[in-house]
Order: sequence, then structure tokens, then C-alpha cells
Amino acid sequence: MEPAEMNTIPNGKGHEAGEETTVTAIKSQSEDAAHTDRTPGNAEANLPESSEFLSIVDDKKNPRFTDFEGKTSFGMSVFNLGNAIMGSGILGLAYAMANTGIVLFIILLTAVAGLSSYSIHLLLKSSGIVGIRAYEQLGFRAFGTPGKMAAGIAITLQNIGAMSSYLYIVKYEFPLVIQAFLKVDSTSGEWYVNGNYLVVIVSCSVILPLALMKQLGYLGYTSGFSLSCMVFFLISVIYKKFQVKCPFEDFTHNMTMVGFNTSIASDHRGVEMTPEADPACTPHLFNMNSQTAYTVPILAFAFVCHPEVLPIYTELRNPTKTKMQHVSNISIAVMYIMYLLAALFGYLTFIDKVEAELLHTYSRIDPYDTLILCVRLAVLTAVTLTVPIVLFPVRRAIQQLFFANKTFWWPRHIAIAVCLLTLINLLVIFAPNILGIFGIIGATSAPCLIFIFPAVFYIRIVPEEDEPMRSPPKILAACFAILGVLFMIMSLSFIIIDWTSGNSKGNSGH
Repeated sequence: MEPAEMNTIPNGKGHEAGEETTVTAIKSQSEDAAHTDRTPGNAEANLPESSEFLSIVDDKKNPRFTDFEGKTSFGMSVFNLGNAIMGSGILGLAYAMANTGIVLFIILLTAVAGLSSYSIHLLLKSSGIVGIRAYEQLGFRAFGTPGKMAAGIAITLQNIGAMSSYLYIVKYEFPLVIQAFLKVDSTSGEWYVNGNYLVVIVSCSVILPLALMKQLGYLGYTSGFSLSCMVFFLISVIYKKFQVKCPFEDFTHNMTMVGFNTSIASDHRGVEMTPEADPACTPHLFNMNSQTAYTVPILAFAFVCHPEVLPIYTELRNPTKTKMQHVSNISIAVMYIMYLLAALFGYLTFIDKVEAELLHTYSRIDPYDTLILCVRLAVLTAVTLTVPIVLFPVRRAIQQLFFANKTFWWPRHIAIAVCLLTLINLLVIFAPNILGIFGIIGATSAPCLIFIFPAVFYIRIVPEEDEPMRSPPKILAACFAILGVLFMIMSLSFIIIDWTSGNSKGNSGH
């Protein structure tokens, strides 16, 4: 960082509690900022899609946002960040609880939620010093081009994994919904119940048009509707816990087992086993098996929202560091409750018979159930409308990595979206199992975005005159980064060992 540039950077005091940043700069300040930002290192600021904000310093050292006037209320910011956190990972949490037990799952979920909140604190502290709202540019200020590339690649991998998991749900649930509408148990291979064809159709007819919009703000209404659909999913999971008897019988076996069950019931000499005495209906407080290796990556993947934190920070009305931290804490707390309830009631409904994708387990009971049909439609709608939102940060990362000095150009904007959707469709069609997506992506990019990058960026960006290298905050940040590295190595090792042993359910399709 040049000495002249250092003199224009506040020491993070413009975002402290009780201080509000000004959202309108005078003309002369804007011109000076624009002149400064035309340097090669800041060429990304000239891109409409990257939409970096410029840090202007007045006599009170309050950073001013000259390219964006925040108008989003506190409540709407909580809603937006919560929607960024919420994803298809909620569908795999009941399976995670089945492989850890209730108590161990709660401990892990609480730990990951707390660590996510702390990592957001590190991001906000770093951004308050340099006045940057993009994860990639934060990496650039910390480590130059290598830092920007590392952040961009991690965001790309993470969001491609997220989009793949969303479309994977479309691939397997959409055919079930259509079969339920047609009231058929099996099909003869018609194209309209082929998941691969349906993924391509949904991508071209719904996702691509939304992904071609120039600004992410245009998708605000679809984002809100997507989150409301997931709330409906949670309510339905809780309700079905009290409707589904344990142990449940597969729908395909119901008719063939009627006569057998009737003869047993009429034979009073037989011993009847109550659900309470059935081992298959007894929940486990602690449980360890080969599938436990997938649990922590799934949880880490479910709480990743860090690429969206800084953009939401900028759009916040009268933004301060403390105010945005409150937004983050409330959003994580709300999502924590939703995750815990969905996992708990989903697990208590099916115990050890719960599958990696919760909705597929419900379809084994009665594929014609009206409520479950509505839940499938709601989840399909939610994940479909979330894909364009997740695609925007990936496209921006590609723009900054490969077209940093280029202005906005519609053909390139469209081509990147088409190429990304094509790649994701191929991944979804040929991926063996949703656990492979959750496990691998969660074990690689999620630790970087949650643990490693926020910590090392914080250590590099915070001036040593404010916090020496041996100060408690930086020592804690260093330990946080080491924890992320250990978490990545251990998770990948467990998953590889699980696969090579041949015991992984990740090797079997639905």
C-alpha cells in the first residue's frame, strides 16, 4: 500500500458505535476520489458490477460512500442477510443430527454459529479501516493480487457448490412433484419426469432471465419470497413430526403389508412392540460413525454468508460497525433457531431412517400427501429463486479476476452467466450425490471464507500502531486462522477415508 494512500485511510474509527457515516460527498471530494481510484490497483472501482464504494475522509475521519446511498432499514438488512445464510443446507441437517446425536449436533451448531459471528466481526473491523465492501478487494488490500485471486476463487467455488446443491434439489424433487400431480407410482421414462431435462428447462426459463439482470437489487422481491417459502418448509416439518408414526412404512409396501399386519394384529399370542420400545424409534444423544465426517462441513456450508456481508453493510441506512454487527448477530441467531428446529423435528420424525435429503424421506411415506406436495413446491421455488442471487458474486469475482480494466459490456455479462449455468448443469447431472457437494465444498471454500481469510485479512489490514502483532486481538485472529486450516485438513481427510473405505452413502444415489 502506498504511503499517500495510507494517509487517506481512517483507523477504523468512522464505524464505531454511535457514529454515523455520511452518504453524500461534495463534488470536489468525489472528483478527487475518482482521480485516485483510476490507479491500476483500483481499476475494479470503475466497473458498474463491482460497485466498490470509495472511502472519503473529512475532518472527523468519517468515510463517505460516494457511489451508493444506503437506504435499507435495519429490519430489511436482517432479512437480506438471513436470506443469504439460508440455503438448501437446511435439508441435510436432520441427516447430520442422525450421525452425531442431538447433544453433539447442538454443540457443533452453536460453535459454528459463534465462530461465524466472530469472523463477521473481523470482516467489519477490516472494512472499517480501508473502506471496502467487496471481499475480493479486501484481499487485494491485504495481500495484493494474490489475495484478491484467493478470495475470488474461494467465493467462486463456494457459490458454485451452493448453486449446484440448489439445482440438485430441483433435479430430484421436481419429478416427484409432477408424479404426484399425475397420481402415478412409476413412469415409462417420459421427458417431463426426467430430472436432467427439468434442470435444463428451469435453468433456461427461470434462472437465466433473472441472472441476466444488471443489478442485484432487482432481485429483492424474489429473495423475500424465497425465504418465506423456507419458513413454510420449517412449519411443515414440525407439523409432520406429530403426524408420522414411528416406525413408518414405505408407501410401496403399504398395500402388500396390509394382509400381513392384519394377521399379526388378530393373533393375540404375538408380542406387540410399542414405538417407545422399538430401537428404530429411539433418538440418540450421541452418535459417532463414518458419516459423522460430513456433519461439520454441512454445518459450515449452511452458515456461509460472508461474501454478502459487506454489500449489505454498504446498503444499510446510516451504517456503523456496531449496527451491522447487530444485524449479523440477529440474522445468525434466527437462522440458528430455524436450523435447529428443522434438524431436530426432521430427525425425531425418522430417526436413523432419515436420508441425506430430507424431502426424499417424506416421499417414501406417501408421495401424494397434499402438505408434502406443497412443501416440495415451496422448496423448489425457494432454491430456484436463490440461484440468480448466488450467481451474481461469482460473476463479479470473474470480472475482477479476468476483466479488471474493462467497463460493463452486455455480451460479456450474458456470456459469463450462460457459461456458469452450463457448468453447473453439467455438475448437477453427473454428480453422484448431494453429500459430495456439501462435503467437498464445505471442507474447502467454507473454512477459507469463514475462518482463514477474515483472520489473515484482519491481521494484515489493522495497523500495528493500533494493534501490535502480539496483542490479544491479533493472537486470537491467528488462532482462528489456524483453526480454519486444521478444520479443512481434518474434514477433507475424513471424507477421503470415508470414500475409500466404501462405507460412504455418498457413493449411492437417491
